[in-house]
Amino acid sequence: LMSFLTIFTAPKPFTDPHINLIQRNALRSWLALGPEVEVLAIGAEDGLEQAAAELGFGFIPEVERNTRGTPLIHSLFDQARRHSTSPVLAYVNADILLRPDFVEASRQALAQLKTFLLVGQRWDLDVTAPLEFGEGWPERLLEQARTQGRRHTRGGSDYFIFPRECFTELPDFAVGRAGWDNWMIYEARNRGWALVDATGSIDIIHQNHDYRHLPGGQPHYRQPETYENTRMAGGRLVTRFTLDDAQYQMIGGRLQPFPRSWAKFKREVEIFPLVRLHSRPLARAFYALFHPRRAYRELRAAGRRA
Repeated sequence: LMSFLTIFTAPKPFTDPHINLIQRNALRSWLALGPEVEVLAIGAEDGLEQAAAELGFGFIPEVERNTRGTPLIHSLFDQARRHSTSPVLAYVNADILLRPDFVEASRQALAQLKTFLLVGQRWDLDVTAPLEFGEGWPERLLEQARTQGRRHTRGGSDYFIFPRECFTELPDFAVGRAGWDNWMIYEARNRGWALVDATGSIDIIHQNHDYRHLPGGQPHYRQPETYENTRMAGGRLVTRFTLDDAQYQMIGGRLQPFPRSWAKFKREVEIFPLVRLHSRPLARAFYALFHPRRAYRELRAAGRRA
């Protein structure tokens, strides 16, 4: 049976007990989505091969890394494409719990669009025990997220669903650091693919954790690799792209235009030179016009760095 959807990820080492717990929960939730879903974990992190053997997901140890040893996004995407045949691919962070609506929304998108990127908000939930995936687990999980968790902001995305012919060329982004998720959203608009906010169709649940696994225990957006990601993405013009830049929403499996508002209209005018005319100089001019104080501060900061 050919899989319809390949979910791939780059887990952290399984050495920290809590990271081990939440990654196993996440991977088990993906495997519970059924035979049409293939799960691939990429990298040679401690404990990953053992977890793959125990739980039964695909394991690909080879991945290109930067000088700090962090896996590179383009290599993850290349490996997933090389080791799968499914028409739809999805990169998902390894601490995210998925439910069957993830597969259903992917199917709906493929039926209605040729090229697309599905992104969306998450729930944040404290999880401290292994989860059960018996009868009725998707409903129980969503109820728990709604009653005990909270909605995360609309800043980035923890999953990216796209047809396999999209995103064949990516910069050398470091995984797990900020900036590259904004670039994914920008790139969909830049290429003229349908950018879909699927929050109304897909409920994903992020299992909360600390940042002990990162240098100095600092969040990813304070890491040097984040600044490097931002530079490779194309700077602040690009890393300001969020879910609010979607042209469509998917609600209950149905595509509809993103809601109109004065803020949305203004933002579309602001990004027009970048995503339609592909002119960086004009895009910078529009950015300065719409955000004069911010542009001035960034110009001064750049002057000091120089």
